[in-house]
Amino acid sequence: MGPPQAGHWSLPVRLHGAKPGAMKTIEDLDVRGRRVLVRVDFNVPLHNGQITDDGRIRASLPTLAALADRGARLIVCSHLGRPGDQRDLRYSLAPVAVRLSQLLGREVKFAADTVGPEAESAIASLLPGDTVLLENLRFNPGETAKDDAARAAFATQLARLADLYVGDGFAAMHRRHASVFEVPARLPHAAGYLVQAEVQALGRLTARAERPYVLVLGGAKVRDKLGVISNLLSTVDTVVVGGAMAFPFLAALGHPIGHSPADPDDVNTARHYLLDAAAARTEIVLPVDLVVAPEATANVPHRIVARDVPHGQLALDIGPESVKLFEASLAGARTIFWNGPMGVFEVEAFAAGTREIARAIAASDAYTVVGGGDTAAAIRGLGFTDDQFGHVSTGGGASLECLEGRVLPGLAALGRD
Repeated sequence: MGPPQAGHWSLPVRLHGAKPGAMKTIEDLDVRGRRVLVRVDFNVPLHNGQITDDGRIRASLPTLAALADRGARLIVCSHLGRPGDQRDLRYSLAPVAVRLSQLLGREVKFAADTVGPEAESAIASLLPGDTVLLENLRFNPGETAKDDAARAAFATQLARLADLYVGDGFAAMHRRHASVFEVPARLPHAAGYLVQAEVQALGRLTARAERPYVLVLGGAKVRDKLGVISNLLSTVDTVVVGGAMAFPFLAALGHPIGHSPADPDDVNTARHYLLDAAAARTEIVLPVDLVVAPEATANVPHRIVARDVPHGQLALDIGPESVKLFEASLAGARTIFWNGPMGVFEVEAFAAGTREIARAIAASDAYTVVGGGDTAAAIRGLGFTDDQFGHVSTGGGASLECLEGRVLPGLAALGRD
């Protein structure tokens, strides 16, 4: 991934209510010999200390390689998981440093702290083109502190490590965290290639979307995605809903959902959206059959039922008739945004729905964007590659909030002079 376009580039979202502005790119920075703090998102899934999906690391490579090739002394920082503002080695970035070294084809040093003597010593040893990865930012309570003074103090410590700042962790841009929002105010700054690509992709989903436009929503985090439906109801032509997202809508229509989770407030919200969609002449397409089982484990007995989920059962995937219905809804689309798998894709018995929808989207002639870490992990885990889609976003919550029309603090910070 190179720069989406050279020089300054327009940001198609509001910056704290101001008119859309232009951000600097890394081409605008004189980085040779300078210490460049690069905020990435290496919040990758780990299992027994092993990285199970390195997509977010790979997404950072163009920016890191370009800076290193131009002689920058790279200081890379990220969060990983939710360690509770304390040092918890289950969330250490040490395995990420190893993988990053392999992918870059050059040594990446690892500093076992975020700031302080250990980080300063590792940075002092850097030569032009060298890279060090700092330990998990969230091991320091100042990174996520709600107290402005505590957050600012940590940001000042981070900023003292570097001469320049590059923001390239798009998936964290919706957080008002020290490394995302505060540090750019303390250093000359620019956006990395990943952030540029993400913003341009989101621009094609909002102001420049070709119609027919189909929004496909699944997965969990139901409340986060309900806001997207509200903002896009008058923009999209069809909303296809699967996964756990479907439960509030099915419940709102009076269908029993067994033990499948659906918050009463979400059910009420879904009921209103069904009415709003009808008024906007936007079609909401829901599953007509489901794969159910008593639990989401391998080898458990499962069966296909119509929309009504029996008592004591969980809906864990969409059924084959739903797949056909969803595929018909995708046919002829010119823009497709997909966020959230159709079921528990990690278990083969419940992976068919996600696999078939991924296949249909990959084969579409539409401009296709896959958003969210779970969805990206699903397509890779099911044998698809990123280049089969128009854009695979690293940002789940960030992408959703942008589509909702919210200001992303990290983008706003990069847009400041």
